[in-house]
Amino acid sequence: MNTGQDAQLDALDARLIDLLAEEPRIGVLECSRRLGVARGTVQARLDKLVERGVIAGFGPDISPAAIGFGVTSFVTLEISQRHGHDPVTAHLAAIPEVLEAHTITGSSDLLCRIVARSNTDLQRVIDQIVASEGIRRASTIIALAEQIPYRTLPLVRSAARGA
Repeated sequence: MNTGQDAQLDALDARLIDLLAEEPRIGVLECSRRLGVARGTVQARLDKLVERGVIAGFGPDISPAAIGFGVTSFVTLEISQRHGHDPVTAHLAAIPEVLEAHTITGSSDLLCRIVARSNTDLQRVIDQIVASEGIRRASTIIALAEQIPYRTLPLVRSAARGA
C-alpha cells in the first residue's frame, strides 16, 4: 500500500466505502445513483482504492463464533532469535485457528489472535502453537466478551475529515 499524500481519503471516498460496507452486494451503477456521481467516477474511485490497498477485499466477514469457534484468545510468543520469525510464521500459518499474527515490541516477539471451540480445544491449539522449536515461551489471555468489534469505518470517516 502506498503511503503519504496519495493515501488521503476525501468525502466521496468515505461515502463510497460507507455505502459498500453497508450494502456489500451493491453494484457500481447503484452506487453512482445513490452518491449522485457518474458511474465512471465510482469505478475510477473504486479502482484507486483497491490499487492503493485501502479496500483490501470484497469477501464476506465471517464470525468464528457462528461456525462453532466461540473462544477467542490472544497469545504472545517469545521466539528464539536463532530461528527468526520466518519458520515460526510458517508454522503458525499452518494452524487454521490462528486468525492473525503480528510482530510486536516489548518483552514478546509476536501477538496472535486465535480461536477455539472450547477451553479444552484452546489447550489443543496452544499445544500446536508451542510445538514449534522456534517458540521459547507463550502467554495466553482469554477474551471474555468483545466490547468493540473490529471496525474501520470510524477511521475512514476521520481520515476523510482530515483531508
